[in-house]
Amino acid sequence: MTPFAKKVYKALLSIPLGQVRTYKWLAKKVGKPKASRAIGQILKHNPYPLLIPCHRVICSNGKLGSYIFGKKKKKALLDLESKIREDVI
Repeated sequence: MTPFAKKVYKALLSIPLGQVRTYKWLAKKVGKPKASRAIGQILKHNPYPLLIPCHRVICSNGKLGSYIFGKKKKKALLDLESKIREDVI
């Protein structure tokens, strides 16, 4: 894993349960504001997708974007997390 990928995954862990951020937000967070596509490629190869919540990253236009296990599972995970968050708060 590259140092840049490690930085991306670490930043990804800061996204709270039940919330989403954009690829652009994540790129800015790691200090590479024009690296949205590179971020997508790194997330595509996430070795621990259930532990490192890449499903919380969406496109700037509000679309879900891709996910290792498919868009339906990404939406289901986001819906589940949103419900859990509502129940906790």
